[in-house]
Amino acid sequence: MINITLPDGSVKAHENGSTPMDVAKDISEGLARNVISAKFNDTIVETSTPLHEDGAITLYTWNSPEGKMAFWHSSAHILAQALEALYPNIKLWVGPAIENGFYYDVDLGDESISDKDFKAIEDKMLEIARGKYDFKMREVSKAEALNYYKGKNEYKVDLIEKLEDGTITFCDHDSFTDLCRGGHIPNTGIVKAFKILSVAGAYYKGDENNKMLTRVYGISFPKQKELTEYLALLEEAKKRDHRKLGRELELFTFSTKVGQGLPLWLPKGAALRERLEQFLKKAQKKAGYEMVMTPHIGQKELYVTSGHYEKYGADSFQPIKTPKEDEEFLLKPMNCPHHCEIYNARPFSYKELPKRYAEFGTVYRYEQSGELHGLTRVRGFTQDDAHIFCTPDQVDQEFKNVIDLSLYVLESLGFDNFTAQVSVRDLDTPEKYIGTVENWEKAENAIINAAKEKGLDYIIESGEAAFYGPKLDFMIKDALGRNWQLGTIQVDYTLPERFDLTYKGSDNELHRPIMIHRAPFGSMERFIALLLEHTGGNFPLWLTPEQAIILSVSEKHEKYAQKVSDYLENNEIRALVDNRNETVGKKIREAEMNKIPFMLIMGENEEANETVSVRKHGGEDLGSISLKEFRDLVNTEINSTLKSF
Repeated sequence: MINITLPDGSVKAHENGSTPMDVAKDISEGLARNVISAKFNDTIVETSTPLHEDGAITLYTWNSPEGKMAFWHSSAHILAQALEALYPNIKLWVGPAIENGFYYDVDLGDESISDKDFKAIEDKMLEIARGKYDFKMREVSKAEALNYYKGKNEYKVDLIEKLEDGTITFCDHDSFTDLCRGGHIPNTGIVKAFKILSVAGAYYKGDENNKMLTRVYGISFPKQKELTEYLALLEEAKKRDHRKLGRELELFTFSTKVGQGLPLWLPKGAALRERLEQFLKKAQKKAGYEMVMTPHIGQKELYVTSGHYEKYGADSFQPIKTPKEDEEFLLKPMNCPHHCEIYNARPFSYKELPKRYAEFGTVYRYEQSGELHGLTRVRGFTQDDAHIFCTPDQVDQEFKNVIDLSLYVLESLGFDNFTAQVSVRDLDTPEKYIGTVENWEKAENAIINAAKEKGLDYIIESGEAAFYGPKLDFMIKDALGRNWQLGTIQVDYTLPERFDLTYKGSDNELHRPIMIHRAPFGSMERFIALLLEHTGGNFPLWLTPEQAIILSVSEKHEKYAQKVSDYLENNEIRALVDNRNETVGKKIREAEMNKIPFMLIMGENEEANETVSVRKHGGEDLGSISLKEFRDLVNTEINSTLKSF
């Protein structure tokens, strides 16, 4: 017998060789019908995997993230089988599950896939699924694996050559076999609905010097109804696409002459950015931050010292050589090395700490062209960066203060659905990180303790830390139910060592400060993209480019329209005047399309009574009110969402 520990801590004895499905059946038949994946002793296993030792088990259904990963991973196998059936000369590379669905990278040779081929692929996948074929894992030797693919698929051969003998497994279902590590649902029949979403180019191994493969994206569900609901959500997402809204609202643009991934901010977008900056600067000033400015470039040696060049140099813009021999500069990939040098500009006493330096600093990363996406993945972006240099006994309070600031930012912009993620190092890959184990443990414990004390709903994710320290990331769920990583706070013992930062302690000796990195927005570009999609372009009233538009019924009311405009401007309400020789109906339709919160309509009655007829975006008619009443209405709405820090 073996002892199986369930998630509630209870222990049940099962026969040696029992499977996770046997454990589920022992709990209840209802659970067994819904279990599609399992974890045993921290390893994802099949529901049919025999268990031969004592251990802890977790059973996953479709409703858990892990269950969805197994479901979509298995669906990728079904996609691969369907593609092999429809395109006999195809060569498969890799096909993982992703956040929403799955993809498979394939070499189609001389053939291609377009959207007109999607239905045939979906039909073939459904045909395979209805066969209810079991997913079966089997171990193979390295020689067997190489022999299976030799002469047929150089991509799989390359993968296998990097694996150790004794660690290689194949997955079989029906007549299809694929190289796979495991983590499948019991059989293909559990999948009831498929949709091919798109195809795209993807360089082999992500290297643009390699061959371009075809990436086929898909998604699947255990019920057709869920697919229908998901597709409706996709349609809504298309309407909210920040690239579409940014163009329609005239916020930003891109130019091939300027360069891929380098956004150009139009007047309305620049004004919106400026308001976001001023909003945070005001809160930062109250929190004791000092603004600094640093250049867009730095000597290569600066980033060698920080460790950024070693970790990211190959993926950055290449060094800029000057006429001076052996002198090289880099476009700034990070602000933190510059802030370390600002701290180093003079000696500090413990009585002067913490020092909080903040900057809206633009940085540059050479993202692959295929990975660029509107404002969410760019090559030049501005971080709302700040670095706090403090003593060890100040870390806890400073970290909690930054949490308060981050929560204030999220609340003010309507992001109330979020999870805090404590991102720690992966203990199995210590080579990915710099710094001592002792300092890493201190930093990780400091973050976890602060999250607990602030009462945050947090999870711990291994392997998601920055190379120099752990961090607390705010994972936002937007109006469409999608998860995004926004603000981040990081504790860093390493850069102060590398830059030899010191302060004089109460014992008159030099000590090493601890550094806290933080960026509540993350990057201005990504934050605005997310805000656009979350709100559908209907920004909070305090932030929106135009708060009102003044619509005169005819030309004879232009003077009164200008009088209203002057009044609003004097009361710091942003308004436009639309005096065009167009019907009021057309002006209203255009104002609705431009998502202007208030339309102020005026004719003879309004001019005679010095009032405005107010219509809200969306169609609500507020009737005729005085200018003072409208001013108070705007201020009340702003004050209800934008509280003081």
